[in-house]
Parts: sequence; C-alpha cells; structure tokens
Amino acid sequence: MKQSFIVFSLFLLATAGFSQAKKPATAAKPAAKPAVAANPFKNNVDSTSYALGIRIGQSLKQQGFDNINMALFQKALADQRANKTVLLDDAAIQQCFTRFQENAVSIKAAGAIKEGKAFLEKNGKRAGVVTLPSGLQYEVLKAGTDNTRPTLASKVKCHYTGTLLNGTKFDSSVDRGEPITFALANVIRGWQEGLQLMTVGSKWKLYIPADLAYGDNGPPNIGPGATLVFEVELLGVEN
Repeated sequence: MKQSFIVFSLFLLATAGFSQAKKPATAAKPAAKPAVAANPFKNNVDSTSYALGIRIGQSLKQQGFDNINMALFQKALADQRANKTVLLDDAAIQQCFTRFQENAVSIKAAGAIKEGKAFLEKNGKRAGVVTLPSGLQYEVLKAGTDNTRPTLASKVKCHYTGTLLNGTKFDSSVDRGEPITFALANVIRGWQEGLQLMTVGSKWKLYIPADLAYGDNGPPNIGPGATLVFEVELLGVEN
C-alpha cells in the first residue's frame, strides 16, 4: 500500500509538471514582500523578559558557551525559578565549569600551536633568521656596541615590544617610555636563552614558540598556546 501511494504521488507530480509545461509563458509576478513580524510584547514584563534573554545570550557567547543544550538550559532556569530540586549540586556545577574551561583552553591552545608551528617553519626560511635547537628563532636588527653578554644570574636592562603573530601589540616598554630592569632568571625561557646570546647595545627580534613562552597559561591578552614575537634591545647588564 505504501509503495502504491508513493508511485501515485510521483505520478501526480509528473502530470502536474507536464500540464504546466503545456501552458504558455506568462509574465512573472513581482515577489511578495516579506510579512512583518507581529510585535510579541504585550507589556513591559514581556519586553524586559526578552531583553534579559538577549543579555544572557550575549554573555554566553562572550564566555565561549557556543554549544549548549537549549532544552536543558531552559529546564534548569525553570526548575530554579520554581524552587524545584535541581539535578546538580554546587560541587557538580563547579566541576562542569572547570571541565568546560579546561576543554576550551585545550582546543584554543591546539589551534594556536598549529598556527605557531606553521609560522616558525616559514619564518625560519627567511634570510637572516636563525633557528636554535630549542626552537627559538632570532634575527639581528642591530649589532651590539661591546661584547658583554648576560648570564642567567644577571640583571638586564631592556627596551622591548611584544606582539602576537597577527601583529597585535600586547606589551611595550617603548610605548611607556621607560626601559625595564629584571633578573633574567625570572622571565620566560625564550627570553632567558635569547638574551644570553645578545651583547649590550644590540637589538634582536625573538620568535618564541609557546613551550618557551607561556604554554597553555598565557594571560588573557595573549591566550593559550601562543607563539610570541619580541623586539628586544639590550641596554645594560648587571652581573
């Protein structure tokens, strides 16, 4: 019976197409204007409720909650407002958010590391760029004025500008108009290795892979897994 119905339906579609083909062509009618959606708000409670939904949706996007189960999300809201027993206690809620955050960081880091590897592979082929066994790359922009080099036990005085691979500047002593002095042992490994090769007065560009920078623990303006680019001028050394 089911097969007969399908065959009959196909027959109707075929004959309808045939009969339409026999009709002379007529001028096309102008497309109908889309219907204007009726205003769903009957009062201020309605509009405020909708506005609240917008704000919650915006907040979820900003925090990275792009993939959520809307049915369970709405159930949780309804259960909470109705003072019903909810399915998760505070400890389980915190565990959910922790797992979500760890997963989000892991996904973002993997993408950034892949981007960084591709960049460094291409960058290492440029004339003047040196790649060290650790993966650190450097480029000499200006030679030093003497042969003094820092050690890991040194304090160094530097001017620097740090950028992401897309050129976004995240920190700069040059912009602040004041060089920085710090113990070399207290900074990221890429700086430790790179600055020990520099001489006072030199200016280098350091290309630092994530594992020699902040790894998965980059601050918000850097992010996890980021390869960093620093333009560093070594102004002085205190041994």
